[in-house]
Amino acid sequence: MARLAFGDQLPKVDTPPPGPRARQLCRDLANHEAPGINTLGSGSATLVWQEARGSNVVDVDGNLYLDLTAGFGVAAVGHRHPEVVDAIQRQAQRLIHGLGDVHAHPLRVQLARELCRLSPIDEPKVYFAASGSDAVEIALKTSLLATGKPGVLTFDPAYHGLTLGSLQVTSRQEFRRPFESLFHPWVRRLSFGCPIETIAELLQSEPNIGAVLLEPMVGREGLIPAPGGWLREISGLCRRRDVVLIVDEIFTGFGRTGAWFATELSGVQPDLLCCGKALAGGLPIGAVLGRSDLMESWRRGHEAMHTATFVANPLSCATALVVLEVLKRDRLPKRAAELGQLITSRTERWSGAFEPVIDVRGLGLAWGIELDSRGTAQALVEGMLTHGLLALAGGPTGKVVQICPPLVVTDLQLAFALDSVETLLRSL
Repeated sequence: MARLAFGDQLPKVDTPPPGPRARQLCRDLANHEAPGINTLGSGSATLVWQEARGSNVVDVDGNLYLDLTAGFGVAAVGHRHPEVVDAIQRQAQRLIHGLGDVHAHPLRVQLARELCRLSPIDEPKVYFAASGSDAVEIALKTSLLATGKPGVLTFDPAYHGLTLGSLQVTSRQEFRRPFESLFHPWVRRLSFGCPIETIAELLQSEPNIGAVLLEPMVGREGLIPAPGGWLREISGLCRRRDVVLIVDEIFTGFGRTGAWFATELSGVQPDLLCCGKALAGGLPIGAVLGRSDLMESWRRGHEAMHTATFVANPLSCATALVVLEVLKRDRLPKRAAELGQLITSRTERWSGAFEPVIDVRGLGLAWGIELDSRGTAQALVEGMLTHGLLALAGGPTGKVVQICPPLVVTDLQLAFALDSVETLLRSL
């Protein structure tokens, strides 16, 4: 199988996916891996990735795809960016693993400094996390330590992770229901985009709420941008009531919406900001950026009160520094904004031109096509696959097809994707 020299190719599918090699590997995986950590049902099969570069993915059967998922948003600078690979190789010759929260390493210091510089928060500090979900856990704990108030207001729909703490603020009942007996009773929920008066009334009636947690743009659960001015109004309300504003930018951070952080588009300065996914170019890392006075609430004795063995891993820190430099040098947030305008011009008439399309919405390179049913959305995703386009259908009802390519997607690749989706929509 030829290796991918570049990631700017158009897709080419020769073997109907999933091909025979993928089917065999899926059977083997289902036999050995616990259900729940993959989406393989009885006798089902899916693609198996062999290689990726830039905006391209090659499966084990030799098909070449255009990735419109960016690996759940991780591959902002593209898969296997050569400078990321070089950073991994160089760092692997020096230090692969350190001593977590006990002994630091120089790249951890450098990355903390750089994240503070990029932060949309005045006088911030960084709390490193093992993942995005872990970052949400840290933010919730920080709020409790700082305010003494256990209550959290969050919104539906929302996805904040599936570990026990973050699961309580994730909205989908499919994830929550089996574990609700372990939840604490202080989470309150309102509809995303609800009137500010409704939020104010809840905060007034429930003084034990110490934090408001939100996504500036709903990600996995439907790609829904916040209504104009909504974030600013919530921010002002939180300031007046001395409530901690936690913004989850795990998916939207680092250029995805056309700005370094989506909150900047609204002129909002959160108290705590959770980030991850795109930060390390494919290696696991997360972080919370927060006001120094809030972060000082963790100063309680000599033991780290929330940590992980692999936190701020040297390899992840090395690649994160490279990713931040590539994003800045290549002006990828600006490119995402420009390509978002192109997508707007192509899709603004789709809801009127194609009967199954309910809505098309997004920012930068994060777009959702809402269709009239889960079945229609799945048919579109499967049709896209035959055209060599990797996409996901999400949202609580599974009706939103997501278009979230790497920020390095070429104009030609993006045009091919939009042309293919238009062709498929005509036939649904």
